[in-house]
Amino acid sequence: MEKSEIKNIVLDQNEKIQYEEKLIEREVEKKILEFRDSNLIIILTGLRRSGKSTILNMIKKKSKNINIYVNFDDFRLVKFNLDDFQKLNEIFLETSNLNEFFFDEIQNIEFWERYIRTMHDRKNKLYITGSNATMLSTELGTHLTGRNIVVEVYPFSFKEFLIFKDYKLNKEDFFLTSKKVELLKLFDEYLKVGGIAEYLKTKKEDYLKFIYEDIINRDVVSRYGITNVKSLKDLIYYLISNIGKEFSYNKLTEIIDVKNSTTVKEYIEYFENSYLIFTLNKFDYSLKKQLVNPKKVYTIDTGLANAISFKFSENRGRLLENVVFIELKRRRKIIYYHKEKKECDFVIKEGLNIVEAMQVCQGIGDKENWAKGGDKTREREIEGLIEACKLYNLKEGLILTENEEYEIEENNIKIYVKPIWKWLLES
Repeated sequence: MEKSEIKNIVLDQNEKIQYEEKLIEREVEKKILEFRDSNLIIILTGLRRSGKSTILNMIKKKSKNINIYVNFDDFRLVKFNLDDFQKLNEIFLETSNLNEFFFDEIQNIEFWERYIRTMHDRKNKLYITGSNATMLSTELGTHLTGRNIVVEVYPFSFKEFLIFKDYKLNKEDFFLTSKKVELLKLFDEYLKVGGIAEYLKTKKEDYLKFIYEDIINRDVVSRYGITNVKSLKDLIYYLISNIGKEFSYNKLTEIIDVKNSTTVKEYIEYFENSYLIFTLNKFDYSLKKQLVNPKKVYTIDTGLANAISFKFSENRGRLLENVVFIELKRRRKIIYYHKEKKECDFVIKEGLNIVEAMQVCQGIGDKENWAKGGDKTREREIEGLIEACKLYNLKEGLILTENEEYEIEENNIKIYVKPIWKWLLES
C-alpha cells in the first residue's frame, strides 16, 4: 500500500473515534487499567463484536498520553502486509512524543507479533485486540512470552445489561417486591436477547445471524482452510442446539457424516478458538480420564443461540445454565461438571481441590414442599448436589433458580437456593 493511503485511513479512523456516542463502561476495564502503568502489552481477546474495540477506545480516551489507534479490520487495509508496517512507523514518527498505541484486530496481518515485539522493545505502551484464542498460544508464545497480559472480553454481563437499559441498581432493590419484579422481567429479556451490544441497540435478529456467519467464514473457514463447509456448519448448528448436553467425538462423527473423530475434534477446537462455543470437561483427578470422558458444550451468548439454533428458546432451563456458565467464565473460574451416580452442573476448582458445587434449574419448589418428596426435578437437583458435596468434602452447595430463595440442610449439607439474577448481580 502507498504510505499516503495508509495515513489517510489512520487519520480518518482516529477522527471518527472523537464522535462516537456515549459508551457504557465495562467491568473488565478495571482489570485493564490495573496494568496501565506496567510495561506489559495488554491484549484483549474475545468474540467478534463483543465490545473489544469499544473498550479499546474507552481506554484511549482516558489516557493522558499522546496516542493513536489503528483498526486492521478496516476493509481499506485489506492489502496491508508485513512490509507496510515500516510505512506505518514513518507515519507514527511524524507525530512527536507518540508512545502509546492501540491496534485493533492486528491478527489479520501475517507476522504481526514480530512487529509488536519490535514496538515493545522500543519502550512503547501497546494495547491490541484479536478475535481468536490462538493469540494466547502459538503466535504469542513464540515472540511475546512474559511480555503480555491477556484479558478476555465477553458480551454484556447482566449488570452491564442493566446499565445499558438505564436501570440504576441499588442494594435495597433486592428486598423491594416491586424492584424484584422489575429485575426479574429484565433478566427474562436478557436471557432471550443476550449481551451483544450492537444487537441490543437494533434488535434486528439478522445482525446476530450476520455475526455468526462472519465468525464461521472468517475465523474458521478462511483461517483454517476448511473445504467441507457443510459438515462444519452442520456440526456447529448441532452443538449450539444442544448446549448443556454431553457429547462425544465418535457420536458427532456419525451425526455430521465425516470419516473420523479427529476431524470433529479439530472443528470444535476452531469454534472454541473463535469464542463461539466452549467445551466443559467432566471432573476427574486423572487428567487422562478427563480427556476421554464425554464433554458438555455451551455457547458465548444466549441471544446468539436463540437466533441460530432450532427452537432453542423452548428449553429455558438450558439457557439459564448457559448464562451461569458464561458468568463463571467471566469471573475467571476453573469449571467442570460432576457425574457419578448423579450429576451436578458445575463444580469449581481452586488449586488441586474442588471448592464449590452448584446446580442450575428453573425451580425446585417452595421450601415447605421439600419434605413431601415426589418431585423428580427437585430430587434430581438435590441428590446431584449432595453427591458432589460429599465426594469433594464440601459443607455447602448452591442451587440457582429463576426466582426462589431460601436455605435448608439436607444430609448434613447446607443448601442455599438463590435467584440467578441476584447471584449475577452480587459479584
